[in-house]
Amino acid sequence: MAETVDEITISFEEDGVLVREELDKVILSKGAWSTIMFKYREMDRARTDYGPVIFSVRRYKKTGGEYKQQSKFTISNEEQARKIAEALLAWITPK
Repeated sequence: MAETVDEITISFEEDGVLVREELDKVILSKGAWSTIMFKYREMDRARTDYGPVIFSVRRYKKTGGEYKQQSKFTISNEEQARKIAEALLAWITPK
């Protein structure tokens, strides 16, 4: 596990194959409780190719000097991501 927020990744390798490829991340908050948004894709083992881009917001808690994932919300496609972004912008944009 990671000791700092910057070290946290969701890339995952299995038997020498990169199963989950992290494409980007944005640290939304730092501290004992940290929140990170990831952009990634996962290997489709049937096709031996990567699937579509996926987004995820994950919360980590620092315990015993290491960050451990506490919760996650996965945004499964670009359409859902766009709807979330539009709703957030509508809520925070002054009228």
